[in-house]
Amino acid sequence: VQLQASGGGLVQAGGSLRLSCTASESIFSINAMQWHRQAPGKQRELVATIGRTGSTFYADSAKGRFTISRDNANKTVYLQLNSLKPEDTGVYYCRAVLISRDYWGQGTQVTVSS
Repeated sequence: VQLQASGGGLVQAGGSLRLSCTASESIFSINAMQWHRQAPGKQRELVATIGRTGSTFYADSAKGRFTISRDNANKTVYLQLNSLKPEDTGVYYCRAVLISRDYWGQGTQVTVSS
């Protein structure tokens, strides 16, 4: 599975962005799709997960501000980022989690200015 992430950019604090992650094949049977981010000088961290049935999980830092969703027909997972803060700056990666392995996209840069 190849994953193509897009939608990053430069935004002021309080602004919004919508990230997209499009897969090269159907995501219907993929156990979970995730968004991770890596801030400068920090380890990569999980931001949000959406399961095959649509169940979601958010990191504490994302709750109430970010929304993950999936469009199986278009093989795409979205991450809506609202009320962005400078500490949300980083490279955002999508990940597809299957039973036996996982796949990562190339990442998209999000920069939030204060």
